[in-house]
This record gives sequence, C-alpha cells and structure tokens, in this order.
Amino acid sequence: MAYAFWPVMNELKDHVALVTGATSGIGKASAIRLASAGARVGVLGRNDDKLKQVVSEIRDGGGEAIALDVDISQAEAVQGAIQELIDKWQRLDIVFANAGINGVWAPLGELEPDEWQETIDVNLSGTFYTIKYALDALRKRGGSVIITSSVNGTRMFSNSGATAYACSKAGQVAMAKMLALELAQYQIRVNVICPGMIETPIHEKTERRELDKAIEPVEFPEGNIPLTDGEPGTAEQVAELVLFLASKRSSHITGTPIWIDGGQSLLQG
Repeated sequence: MAYAFWPVMNELKDHVALVTGATSGIGKASAIRLASAGARVGVLGRNDDKLKQVVSEIRDGGGEAIALDVDISQAEAVQGAIQELIDKWQRLDIVFANAGINGVWAPLGELEPDEWQETIDVNLSGTFYTIKYALDALRKRGGSVIITSSVNGTRMFSNSGATAYACSKAGQVAMAKMLALELAQYQIRVNVICPGMIETPIHEKTERRELDKAIEPVEFPEGNIPLTDGEPGTAEQVAELVLFLASKRSSHITGTPIWIDGGQSLLQG
C-alpha cells in the first residue's frame, strides 16, 4: 500500500485555526508554526499587548492572524471570540485548546476552595467552552481538536500539592476520549498532548505554598529528564507535535494522549 506524504509548507493552506493561551510558550510557538504551514490563526489570550506581538510576528512572516483578547473561563466571552473568528474567515478547521494555569500548589488542607475552583474554571471549563463553541463550525468540514493536558494527573503523580492542577489535567484526557467517539461521525479528531517540563513562563506563575508538608520521599533526582540529561524540552518541539496532529498526517489518530516529556513521567510516575 502506498502512503501519501504532505509537504510541511502550505499543508494547512485555506485552513483556519484557533489557538488559546497563545501569548507565550507552547501556544505562541504553535500559533506561529501553524501559520507557517499556511493556516490563518485566531490568537486568543488575556494580554492584548502580547497578543498583538504574536499577530505581528505571524504577519511579518507572511501569515494571517487576528488577536482575540478573552478570559477563557468566561463562557460568553469565549463564544463571542470564536464567532468573531468564524465571521472573519467563514470556517474553522483546527482548535488548539491550550490555555491553562498551574494555579496554587499546596497541601489539601491549605488549598482554599476558590483556588481549587479557579484552576478548574480555567483548565477544564475553559477547554469545554472552547470546544463547545467551535463545534458548529467544525462539523461542517471535520477537523482537528488538540488539547494541552500534562504529565501531571495522567502519568505522573509525584508533584506534591498539585491536586487541583492534576485533576483538571486528568479531566481533559477524559473529555478528549469521550468527545473523540462522539464527534467521529463528523470527521472531527480529538487528541491530547501531555508535555513534561517545557521551557515556558507558566512555571513562573505557579503559587507554591507549604509544600514541605506534602512532600513524600522519592528515589529519583529532582527534575531528571532521561532523554536530555535533565534539560527541559522547548515550546517549539511541542509545536511540531501540534502541527502533526492538526494535519492530515495524523488522519487516523483520535482519542489519543501523547506524552512529550523526554521520558520524565516514566521515571517520576
């Protein structure tokens, strides 16, 4: 049987992509990578200045993009932003539900209900809103939904105090598997990427509190990543996986979590 191979350049020509959490890190790198493959990109995030910078970078490279300044945890705002994107380009083919926060990491007794709720609202509910309000457009032609989960809560449980974060990430994997079956009839594929330690700003925004009370003894070197001798991966490496899952090269893959962590979670699970 002969297999067709699609060229990287312009393989997403005429496609429209939505990337949430696109102001930095994995989201920014993926928005730029999708644009470089020919997609027109809706760049969604909460910092208007940073959004404009990403859009400018895409346009400077010859691509097309618009900025969507939205709080992903607000259902009506997400719905409005997605409608704005569809109104501009009359279609939507790729949804990268990447927006998320680490939130507060603390022992269960120290974690406040509002801190728990914020993490769930952004990471899990935000993913739900993104896919829900993109669904009508995706049904018209089929397409690809990609969700950013994590090694935490899916294959690694050794980050003490990360209960809210891990639960939100596990929930995203369950959501993807449910939706992969539900949406297969519309030729919509739903997959999950589970990054390990990646060089992104999200780790700088994590509030860690009283973690010494929750730490369990471990036998591995902290932060050890076997494939790279402890060095974290890059957002650009994750963006290549996003491009693969967005393209026809992954046309028979759905409902699948893919860990991209250099073997980190195998050692620290």
